[in-house]
Amino acid sequence: MKKSIKVSAILTLCLALLANSTIFACTGIRLIAEDGTVRYGRSMEWGSFDINSQVAFIPKGFQFRGLTPEGQNGKQFSAKYGFMGLDWMGKDLIVDGMNEMGLAIGNFYFPDFAEYPEFVSQEADNTISSQGLPNYILAQFATVEEVKEGLQKVNVVGVIEESLGIVVDSHWMVTDASGESIVIEYINGELKIYDASVGVITNAPSYDWHLTNLRNYINLSFETAKPKTINGNTFSQIGVGSGMVGLPGDMTPPSRFVRAVAWTQTTRPMENADESLYEMFRILDNFNLTLSADRAEGTGEMFGKDHSTMRSATIWTTSWDLTNLVFNYHTQDNRRVQQINMSEIDFSNMGDQIVRIPLDIERTQDILDRTPHLK
Repeated sequence: MKKSIKVSAILTLCLALLANSTIFACTGIRLIAEDGTVRYGRSMEWGSFDINSQVAFIPKGFQFRGLTPEGQNGKQFSAKYGFMGLDWMGKDLIVDGMNEMGLAIGNFYFPDFAEYPEFVSQEADNTISSQGLPNYILAQFATVEEVKEGLQKVNVVGVIEESLGIVVDSHWMVTDASGESIVIEYINGELKIYDASVGVITNAPSYDWHLTNLRNYINLSFETAKPKTINGNTFSQIGVGSGMVGLPGDMTPPSRFVRAVAWTQTTRPMENADESLYEMFRILDNFNLTLSADRAEGTGEMFGKDHSTMRSATIWTTSWDLTNLVFNYHTQDNRRVQQINMSEIDFSNMGDQIVRIPLDIERTQDILDRTPHLK
């Protein structure tokens, strides 16, 4: 009886901790087709309220001013390249986007591990906030190599985001049209840049930890496990999928990282851009989250809850074709894949203001009625 009471108390405590915590659930991947087409895509999970993302188009030459803890007195820079992406909360901040050179970046939550350099007031004119880093990278750089070099020359600091009331702990995955990817992190006040050869990112812990953790799963394979004979008895697999026994199935960042690597490294042959688009959404849709049940970024008492306009904790899922400059996505409201052809946009002749369009024309599922009229 005492043992049962003790176990029950432990379970109650665990459930209470889960109810007040945040489980982080954004997942990003890169795919390269046989014809060289490069894709980057990700799911966006936020479990507390709708972040009301729109598609934003930023003209070439647009003027930016970096944010610092003192206000809008940071680095001034203009957009060398036009770019587009998904914003949030009506702010001029891109969390997922691509520029006209085929460079893409995704912002991913990195709680408890991100620690930015201290802000130095005398260096304000060369400082930007962490939430402004995607804008800076998309506006200034064409390749991953340029990003590596350029980040050494600018100060990135933590600034409280008013809409959340906290400094946003982030890390970023950057991919260019050549297929090269890096992960950018600030740890203990120092810039860390990792070559992301596996083309996957989730959340905490640090990227190098995730790579080390992969060593625990090198046995995984899409090949069927071979039968074994023990003392004259032959044992064979019960059903399909035996090569992936041991693949972690929970939604923690380490487990999602392992699954994302396993699935991106064992795709079917992708001949071209069209086929890689199918694979991108097939893989990413495995990471969809419902509201509350599994939770997602933003879940918990810190931000409260307003699900009045939400149907899913996975708010949107993206796929950026960096080779052909095409953007595809679907949303929590409409599973139909939508498309924007970036190559048809003249970023030099669209004025000097950011242009926005809604993700969905109507926030409802687009259903094609195929009912036959039989007589």
